[in-house]
Amino acid sequence: MATGQSFYSKLLSDFEPQLSYLYEKTNSLNRALTDSYSPLQLVAIASVLTACGISIYQFLFNNDEDIQTRVKQTIFRLARHLPIVQREIAKARNNTLKSIYADMEKSIEGHQFAQALPERSISKDEIIKKLHTYRNFEKINYSSGHVSGCVYKVTKADLTEIYNTIFDLFGEANPLHADVFPDIRTMEAEVVRCIATMFHGDKNVCGTMTSGGTESLLMACKTYRDIAIAKGIKRPEIVMPVTAHPAFNKASFYFKMKLIRVPVDPNTLEVDIKQMRRAITKNTCMIVASAPCFPHGTIDPIQDISKIAVEYGVPLHVDGCLGGFLIAFMDKAGFPLKPFDFRVPGVMSISCDSHKYGFTPKGASVILYRTSEICSHQFYALADWPGGIYASPSIAGSRSGFLIACCWATLMYYGLDGYVEETRKIIQATRALAQGWSKIDGLYLLHNPDVSVVAVGSKAFNIYYVLDGLRERGWHLNGLQNPAGLHIALTQLHTLPGVIEKLIEETRECVAEVMKRDNTNDTPTAVIYGTNQKVPDKSIVCDMAKLYIGACYNTTIPSSSAKNAH
Repeated sequence: MATGQSFYSKLLSDFEPQLSYLYEKTNSLNRALTDSYSPLQLVAIASVLTACGISIYQFLFNNDEDIQTRVKQTIFRLARHLPIVQREIAKARNNTLKSIYADMEKSIEGHQFAQALPERSISKDEIIKKLHTYRNFEKINYSSGHVSGCVYKVTKADLTEIYNTIFDLFGEANPLHADVFPDIRTMEAEVVRCIATMFHGDKNVCGTMTSGGTESLLMACKTYRDIAIAKGIKRPEIVMPVTAHPAFNKASFYFKMKLIRVPVDPNTLEVDIKQMRRAITKNTCMIVASAPCFPHGTIDPIQDISKIAVEYGVPLHVDGCLGGFLIAFMDKAGFPLKPFDFRVPGVMSISCDSHKYGFTPKGASVILYRTSEICSHQFYALADWPGGIYASPSIAGSRSGFLIACCWATLMYYGLDGYVEETRKIIQATRALAQGWSKIDGLYLLHNPDVSVVAVGSKAFNIYYVLDGLRERGWHLNGLQNPAGLHIALTQLHTLPGVIEKLIEETRECVAEVMKRDNTNDTPTAVIYGTNQKVPDKSIVCDMAKLYIGACYNTTIPSSSAKNAH
């Protein structure tokens, strides 16, 4: 004890001059501040400096973008308050609206929108006649296989007959009232169980149906957010590849979750595992992997990501919304994949759309969880509502029993053998297209397709020229950015005879035309994506996209739009 005391005494004596100097300077500063400012002013100054410090910290560290990008965005946002900039934005907004309305007016051929209920009931024959008129607005022939994704199935007469019978039997059914409609309740449970079995789920795996992939992903994020909050995490974080579906961005916005977007390897376009590991923090509530992602059709290295998830005790969600009904059957179809489902220990949930490659009518998806304990955090219940006790499994309250029954019937119609055979045909068509496109001079595959998406780019010319050239020939494919490219998600329709051969040949023709071009005039898509790359504040681009959405609900389209658009 004596030795310890002498040590601390010596230590204090050694630092006594420094401590005395610090004490003297502190007193001098206190006297200077007291002479110059009142206590209230000091409190105000301290508060302002603290707020500035917090803002600077958040600007530097509490953001997904790099500092250079954020500086550009901040300057651009400030510049938007300048009158000259506001005028230019307003001009661009008006021009965009005119172009949108012109296209819409052209597509509906002078149709007069209904602005109110008819004064009297319209007869059955007249309603059917009007329905055919509306149906004739469609000019894009998706049934020919000229559209990427969108409609995933070939119409089958016997399935249509089954759906008509289902509407007669279950058209009014609503699973919100599970006691009134035990038939729909049972079919929904069987759909969830069948899809859980597809992904090697044991008896503990459970889940619900939803209206589509976006709702399934929203529910997964909401579930893991609530689990994190229960653990004391104030602002839960999602760690995901930049190629993950925008529904995760939407969930981040809706549920006030921080989103950490991890870049992909520029060569494989799979998520960078090292950077994903570095992105994990004590606030991480979930990790996301795509199987496959929409842009490039890449399956992220799920087993490697699972190791990170297990190591840090963070649940891994596998987004199989796009290709779930293909990857589940690819092994049996002769195209083996590495394990990606509940066979992988870190995988705690999987989302899968039956209304894509499950070929069910639109409005059907499933979200699965490894245990009922996890799943329970998705549910909502309210005990003190005057209308009684309220509870629902997902975002919606009332839901269509008709769609659930159609989903169940479609699964029973195809069965295991049917889905394996359809998977085989779609994957074969995908590989054939990838091989054909890869042999066209000037094009290269962005990624050798893992499932049903083929994406290409070019180092020889602007790839958007080819995209627009194909559009002029009746093909409606998707433009990509970062890196620039185009892709197609192949469906049942693309397995029809001659479709792939025609697409390869017409792509070759488009590339040849682009290579011979003497002028440098940009095509519409090249302008759109080129402008998007140059604008640092993406909120302007988002505003323009929202204009289109709003225009879709406008029943007073200016009739002069077509004349003023050009």
